Amino acid sequence: MTKLKNITAFMLLLSLFASELFSCTRVLYEGPNKTVLTGRSMDFSIDIPANMWIFPRGMERVGEVGKSSLKWQSRYGSVLTSSWDIASPDGINEKGLVANLLWLVESKYPKFDPNGSKKGISISMWAQYALDNFATVTEAVDVLKKEEFVVVSSFIPGTDKFTTVHLSLSDAKGDSAIFEYIDGKLVIYHNSAYKVMTNDPAYKNQLAINNYYKAIGGDKFLPGTNKPSDRFVRASYYVNAIPQTDNSSLAVATLMSLIRNVSVPYGISTPNAPHISSTRWRVVADQKNLLYYFENVLTPNMFWVDLKKIDFSQNRSVKKLSLDKNQNYTGEANAAFKDAAAFEFKGL
Repeated sequence: MTKLKNITAFMLLLSLFASELFSCTRVLYEGPNKTVLTGRSMDFSIDIPANMWIFPRGMERVGEVGKSSLKWQSRYGSVLTSSWDIASPDGINEKGLVANLLWLVESKYPKFDPNGSKKGISISMWAQYALDNFATVTEAVDVLKKEEFVVVSSFIPGTDKFTTVHLSLSDAKGDSAIFEYIDGKLVIYHNSAYKVMTNDPAYKNQLAINNYYKAIGGDKFLPGTNKPSDRFVRASYYVNAIPQTDNSSLAVATLMSLIRNVSVPYGISTPNAPHISSTRWRVVADQKNLLYYFENVLTPNMFWVDLKKIDFSQNRSVKKLSLDKNQNYTGEANAAFKDAAAFEFKGL
């Protein structure tokens, strides 16, 4: 009877995935000699044009939610990939902190009073706030757990899709944290062991599902669908099974191969299963060597940006690398960036 109850509970957890709209996967890789990399796939049910940006230190930010918007000045420069040039879903700063936003339907954010005393920031800036302000995961956790501001969400422009995401942070030391808003409350999972994040259900339930499969053994059976739980289990197994190396080129190639394993082939459309979304692009951030690799699934090459060669000094110009029309770059792409006006983050 106990075994039956466990199976029933497990199947109920799996049923939660039916409402999933978009899917992505984030994986943290650690090798010897302080080798740390973070990779992710960006999977979306509609085209999500990306561009890459270089933001210097000292940029003045406003939370874009009206008169109660939080204001800050960026302490650190960053390289990021934008979505529609209205948000920063992914990036790395000059200290090796990596921020990733992934979809989480279960997200429910605190109520925000635009005329109240508590400050707010648009959800489009959540990851950028972390890149601007923190060098380590511990610093971010210590500040964000105080909930001194409210994350304010809204609909993606031109769609009926209300933005519901959770945030992962990793740093050059291999530390990791997952931030979720569940029932209006911030829940933080802070541990270097939290190497994988996908989508629904909430992170604690993803961990429970993964523990179920651990008992079976990944060398005997791994779930193979595109569901978030299956991708979580596969990524969790492979990140510990792949070679652990301090050869940076091999580490990047190895992690990218894992990210491809949990990606969704381009053009896949499954009737009555909107949670299966094509992978649009992939990123690997080498946090030891400060290299940021990008792969567009519609171009034949992968390129990278070397943060060590960027002058992030205050008052330096913002720079942009256009990717929104599937432009093709090869090798180091630092020289291809052009001066540009910074995009405006989507707010209320």
